[in-house]
Amino acid sequence: MEIIEASTPDELQRYYDLRWKVLRAPWKQPRGSERDELESSGNHLMIVDEHQAVIAVGRLHFNNIGEAQIRYMAVALAQQRKGLGTLLLNALEQRAVALGAVRIVLDARENALRFYRKQGYAVQGPGHTLFNSIAHVKMRKDLV
Repeated sequence: MEIIEASTPDELQRYYDLRWKVLRAPWKQPRGSERDELESSGNHLMIVDEHQAVIAVGRLHFNNIGEAQIRYMAVALAQQRKGLGTLLLNALEQRAVALGAVRIVLDARENALRFYRKQGYAVQGPGHTLFNSIAHVKMRKDLV
């Protein structure tokens, strides 16, 4: 198992495929809905297994010079609760620090609040509701 940055067309396709399967397909959202206008400026990290299958993904981008944001964190259903989310989040945080971030923000689904709190993130307030059914909470972690 290793963490890599998705950069080739094949890697990016497999990266987006897992994002769609975990974060959009269960709500019957079309392919393409797992992407946004910030893809080209993001850092796309993924965990691959020994067969190069993508088992976890996450994106880091910057909102401003000191503030990074994590979006689209997803772990393959069969791989959840094995520490992959923590491993990937730590890698995204390290990348943020290396690029000059002093804080990270994210919008967590309510069912992920416990995970992010355990990783040192604090609730900042309510976030958006996705697909009229998935409530999010704004969270923040200071890095320095």
